[in-house]
Amino acid sequence: MSGSNSSDLDAAARDGAAVHPLGLSVHGLPPVGDAVRASQSTPGARWKLLALLLVCAAPVVASYFTYYVIRPQTHRNFGSLIEPQRPMPALATTDLQGRSSSLVALRNQWLLISIAPAACPADCEQRLYLQRQMRESLGKDKDRVDWVWLVSDGADVPQALRAGVQTATVLRVDPQALSGWLQPEPGHALPEHLYLVDPMGNWMMRFPPNMDAVAAARAKRDLERLLRAAAGWDTAGRPVEP
Repeated sequence: MSGSNSSDLDAAARDGAAVHPLGLSVHGLPPVGDAVRASQSTPGARWKLLALLLVCAAPVVASYFTYYVIRPQTHRNFGSLIEPQRPMPALATTDLQGRSSSLVALRNQWLLISIAPAACPADCEQRLYLQRQMRESLGKDKDRVDWVWLVSDGADVPQALRAGVQTATVLRVDPQALSGWLQPEPGHALPEHLYLVDPMGNWMMRFPPNMDAVAAARAKRDLERLLRAAAGWDTAGRPVEP
């Protein structure tokens, strides 16, 4: 745009130079034809300059009109933002193969977390299903999100259920220690929610209890907005340790 504006102004300057000769002296007058062309070209140059100013001012005018006249409504989050955000503690974890690790090993990815005992009753299976659907529906951004099931007891996970969580991160964790970090809404239990943790390990959003498919679709929109906002600094996968 800057090059186009500059060329218009240069053209106007050249036109002006042609019709207003600086070499004019008291010994002569410009030819009649030059004077006529000057009277015709000067209004045109002025209109071009005015149009150029209007084009440059249009974005500013539009923004003021939008803010002061239209006044767009702000988006409301479906999930509850956690303020201040709560950093992930270094809780001990064990996977289904008995390997020990720490909860902080999950950092550097977005985490969509559910909590339930190993038996996983019907409401637990519903949350696991919604987690998987929310992640899969993110398309190319799904690799930036891990769906995590934190098992809150030492019982065996049923074999039939293991097949359905092969792409999930399933870890056992002490529920008492976990409740010092994640917390439910007043009047609800820890397993009733899905929890969202950012790549830096901060618990930053809690979704409403006992969601159905319609509520999960609204929760996914929250997640999509967060992923778009973080696109400049967040990438899929965890850094490979040397």
